[in-house]
Amino acid sequence: MDPFDAGAGGILRQPKAVWATAGASVVAFMGIGLVDPILPSIAQGLHATASQVSLLFTSYFLITAVAMLLTGFVSSRIGGRRTLLLGLAFVVVFAGLAGTSDSVGQLVGFRAGWGLGNALFVSTALAVIVGAAAGGSAAAILLYESALGLGMACGPLLGAVLGNMSWRYPFFGTATLMAVGFLCITAFLKEQPKPARKTSILDPIKALGHGGLASAAGSAFFYNYTFFTVLAFTPFVLDMTPYRSGAVFFAWGVLLAVFSVVVAPRLQERFGSLKVLGGSLVLLAADVLVLGYGDHTTAVVCTILSGAFIGVNNTVYTELALGVSDAPRPVASAGYNFVRWFAAAAAPYFAPKIEEWTDIHVPFVVAAVTAVLGAVVVVVRRKALTHEAEELEPRHAAEDGVTVFAN
Repeated sequence: MDPFDAGAGGILRQPKAVWATAGASVVAFMGIGLVDPILPSIAQGLHATASQVSLLFTSYFLITAVAMLLTGFVSSRIGGRRTLLLGLAFVVVFAGLAGTSDSVGQLVGFRAGWGLGNALFVSTALAVIVGAAAGGSAAAILLYESALGLGMACGPLLGAVLGNMSWRYPFFGTATLMAVGFLCITAFLKEQPKPARKTSILDPIKALGHGGLASAAGSAFFYNYTFFTVLAFTPFVLDMTPYRSGAVFFAWGVLLAVFSVVVAPRLQERFGSLKVLGGSLVLLAADVLVLGYGDHTTAVVCTILSGAFIGVNNTVYTELALGVSDAPRPVASAGYNFVRWFAAAAAPYFAPKIEEWTDIHVPFVVAAVTAVLGAVVVVVRRKALTHEAEELEPRHAAEDGVTVFAN
């Protein structure tokens, strides 16, 4: 079945609850790339260094990683809908407070609170979409990846437009949009059934005992270091105005969205998920290496081009994490995200530090090496990453209606 078929079960024909959740997810993902075009402006406005401002990403993703252990614990007790609303409320409050910051320390702290809200919302949103979407998990994952791509594309654009007036305005804009998302979820999403068994904080850690899931998470850890070196460090290398930087990352986000939703499924069907993932990681490594050593125009082109490889990787990794083990999808997703988001926290901190210790090229060499390491894990652990979809799908299909809301 074509997931884009507008008929029953197609990605374009979904219940209002799914569209409300996906729409709010777009705004949530906008928050990740929102600060990209305004990082130099924030540094200038708060008299901070690049490494200090990069902590905006580090605090955000460090809290997000740890919070992954809490999302299932919370949602399995209060329900998916209330967890979504709680996460949105956190984002509204802390995004608004971030716009009032008078120091980097305050801004980093408020971004941490924002990260907690985003973790509660984003992880639960995936579970809600998978459980409520028509057309099964394939259409649901594509819809989620569409929201991710659109959000990652529009975030830098919004950041550029509002940030050109003041670096504070993008934070206020995000708070406003998330408040709208809160109202949409309240209006269109009914409370979902709670799982028969409450999820413990340690369940995601235990799930990583499965070799396939641990391998997917380990490979994604290395990949995410590369991903967020591009996202958090490149704006300082490009050194452009908010509008120009926003345009670059908008084009990057468009490629990310197109390749994650349109190109990746077709490549997987033709070559298989593991070959596509390994090849895409190697190409991403080559791309960031050229980015680090090329002139300014080359750096711009390679930054935009990296969105294509990142889009492919995101889709394949998501499917692997949800299907490679026999753990309930929400638990498997939490364990996988717990591991990979630590790399997203590490890259924004270490990339500018590595530049200070060496030169501007070396952070991209490190990013290229981590992408290759991600591919090496895929090759070495390919047997563990191979799963029998026919055996797992009936189990997951039964879980989607009940326990999927634990993440």
